[in-house]
Amino acid sequence: MDKVKKYESFILKILNDYAATPYANLPNAETQVIADKENHHYQLVTIGWDGDEFVHHCPIHFDIKNGKIWLQINWTDSDPVKALEEMGVPKTDIVLGWIPEEEREFTDFAVS
Repeated sequence: MDKVKKYESFILKILNDYAATPYANLPNAETQVIADKENHHYQLVTIGWDGDEFVHHCPIHFDIKNGKIWLQINWTDSDPVKALEEMGVPKTDIVLGWIPEEEREFTDFAVS
């Protein structure tokens, strides 16, 4: 299997597993997996209502760029990086996108 397709399947597994867990504190909201497979953008979106307040939130966002998985943001209690590593993705293929580029060299992960 092509590396990008393999990484895409790993990302979608993480997102679908998380989406299957309902928010106990937001019974009137749903979690959607958004996958742009052509451009390699993958997000989890929570949308709905919290009382009379509309909720639209992106708790996890991944991209695949140049054969590497970019975790752009993670606002969940889960650890998608650990899940990726357990699936066999090397740290050299994981970029922590929310960390400034000049500081990524101090992590155990890819710079870009």
